[in-house]
Amino acid sequence: MTWTLTNSALDQENLLINESLFSLGNGYLGVRGNFEEGYQDNFKSIRGTYINAFHDEIQINYGEKLFGFPEKQQKLVNIIDGQAVQIYIDGERFSLFSGEVISYERKLHMDKGFSERIIQWKSPAGKIVKFHFKRLVSFVTKELFLIDLKVEPVTPVNEIKIISTINGDVTNFVDKNDPRVASSHAKLLHVTEVKQEGHINIIKSETENTKLEVACATTSNVSASNYTYETNMTVNGVEEVYIANGPTHFTKFNIYTDTYRHGRSTVEEAITIQNRVKGKSFATLLEQQQRYLNDFWEKADVKISGDQELQQGIRFNLYQLLQSVGKDPYSNISAKGLSGEGYEGHYFWDTEIYIFPVFLMTDAKIAKNLLLHRYSILDSARERAREMGHKKGALFPWRTITGPESSAFFPAGTAQYHISADIAYSFIQYYLVTKDENFLKEYMAEVLFETARLWVDTGHFLNGEFRIDNVTGPDEYTCIVNNNYYTNVMAKHNLLWAAKTYQLLKKKDPLSIEELTERLQLTENEVIEWQEAGEKMFLPYDDNLKITAQDDTFLQKDRWDFDSTPKEKYPLLLHYHPLTLYRYQVCKQADTVLAHFLLEDEQDFETMKNSYDYYEQVTTHDSSLSHCAFSIMASKLGYKDKAYNYFIETARLDLDNTHGNTKDGLHMANMGGTWLAIVYGFAGVRVKESGISFTPSLPEQWTSLEFNVQYQDRLIKVMVEKEKTTYTNLNGEGLEIVHQGEKVYVESGSKIECMN
Repeated sequence: MTWTLTNSALDQENLLINESLFSLGNGYLGVRGNFEEGYQDNFKSIRGTYINAFHDEIQINYGEKLFGFPEKQQKLVNIIDGQAVQIYIDGERFSLFSGEVISYERKLHMDKGFSERIIQWKSPAGKIVKFHFKRLVSFVTKELFLIDLKVEPVTPVNEIKIISTINGDVTNFVDKNDPRVASSHAKLLHVTEVKQEGHINIIKSETENTKLEVACATTSNVSASNYTYETNMTVNGVEEVYIANGPTHFTKFNIYTDTYRHGRSTVEEAITIQNRVKGKSFATLLEQQQRYLNDFWEKADVKISGDQELQQGIRFNLYQLLQSVGKDPYSNISAKGLSGEGYEGHYFWDTEIYIFPVFLMTDAKIAKNLLLHRYSILDSARERAREMGHKKGALFPWRTITGPESSAFFPAGTAQYHISADIAYSFIQYYLVTKDENFLKEYMAEVLFETARLWVDTGHFLNGEFRIDNVTGPDEYTCIVNNNYYTNVMAKHNLLWAAKTYQLLKKKDPLSIEELTERLQLTENEVIEWQEAGEKMFLPYDDNLKITAQDDTFLQKDRWDFDSTPKEKYPLLLHYHPLTLYRYQVCKQADTVLAHFLLEDEQDFETMKNSYDYYEQVTTHDSSLSHCAFSIMASKLGYKDKAYNYFIETARLDLDNTHGNTKDGLHMANMGGTWLAIVYGFAGVRVKESGISFTPSLPEQWTSLEFNVQYQDRLIKVMVEKEKTTYTNLNGEGLEIVHQGEKVYVESGSKIECMN
């Protein structure tokens, strides 16, 4: 059970959810879990195939457009549909919504990397047939989406007809009633070419405005004792028809290429790749898939004893993260990954704070690619800073795909300047975990310098303290405030590390820092300013409550009337005007509490505890990013029951559809948050300049917890039990770690037991 997701629901609501849950991807290509044969005529499916970063630009329409508002918005495009396979049994079309479904089971195999449907169906005329659908999106050949189908008659059948199509006449999903989903501009892709080369069927399409190209090249293999074949072409697609009179094995190979990775030779590249996989069986490709996943799970698996549903949820979350995370510098990971169109395929701060750490500690190569993507849009961040009136520095966009700001609502978008510090934070964490000196020199220094410049230009000194006005923190129910604690403390970290990096490079590699400072026209005085601003950063504190204040005015506001707010009014953002929310003490998600996790050394234990107790009472957790932060800090503060209860809210959020919008795509940041709550929460992992430390505290409900972390070229296996924790150095040199505040040394290839 823990490696397999199984479902047999056929009602419309659950089918929409399952389209997301059973989606397949590899970080480049994603395919929703739609039925190959289709649904009922009135069924509202979100049928989708996506390529990471493949997008169009649409005009943003404002009632009143002011200076600096983005004119265009980027949007993930639903591309050529290669899923369709219709089946006719003696002239009757197979459908799970006609005839009789004798048995039906759907599975997602997370250890093997494929999904399947196993069906026994009785047609309206009484013919009984078995269908076995399998599909995979390859981790080895990123362009490949494969469908494998076996049709086996149980009762005599005269004719089995299979109609396989690739269709370029596709649209994006819209929902005018939900701001988290696109509300217009459904038709973004246009077919420019349909042709055949040998037995390869080809569609090439182009986006409306960005003029990006995508191609799909498809071939099919059929195994049957006797069959006929024909092809029909239309202006928007190609249809293949196979007719057999007995058991039939059909395999469909779809190859997708795009402008970013394959240039303008999308068709030629697709044909080349198609010829490369031609002749390989589903079984052979599945073996490749499993080898890839064996390597992934060896490093990334988290094992929890005593709760199979929880174990399944954790593995599902990790698997979906792997399916959606970009593995090249062209792409990142969007809020919904490659499982749906919610938030239009945009990359947010979710990546750096909630998802990046998972890969940083399990696969640093993927983590590095995420950072390289951010580095690749640094020029766009510089341009955005100029648009926002800054003379220097880089302001990373709140929502984007390739760099331009795509957020039309600036109070909860552009005003969240903290994203620049979040990105800097992830660069610093990468350096601490990998000690990659070349990365520091070639990428990290420039990002830290340019973001540090932003803070100096954004803030100002008052009464000897550095203050940052008119920003929005993570809590989107409190916007445009002065001295948001999260923003200020993350900016402080950014500034001090920028100054530290400058001095480090000046000492270790003077030629490198000379070249960089000349290119950036950076002066020593600026570095001095960074140091001073960081050291004198104002961090709001309330003396009466003895808590960190979320901002200058949050604690002055009246509290939201939670007792009189009915359940159906949540999430509040869908039922109340933003200004109404801004006037009250009400938090959408962890804000100050999150800052205390990321930079715990900035406050004493008592302040963090008092702050946690206070903000817990006014936080709705309307964002899926919230529960994990409260769980992690509850672990640190000794609230074991709260830590577990908040964690449980994250573990199966999509599997149980607890937020009610899984149909629009999976919640990637929450999935990363599940891992964070385990590794940074229950195991107490922290990575600082001083090294890596652990403060394990196992939940009462578990008997053991096991996971691996990669740290400075070592792979450390961690086994947490009630009374002790065992650290095993699986490879790499010996390593000093800190357990419960005490230094211990783990020899290469050996293990050490420590009492909790």
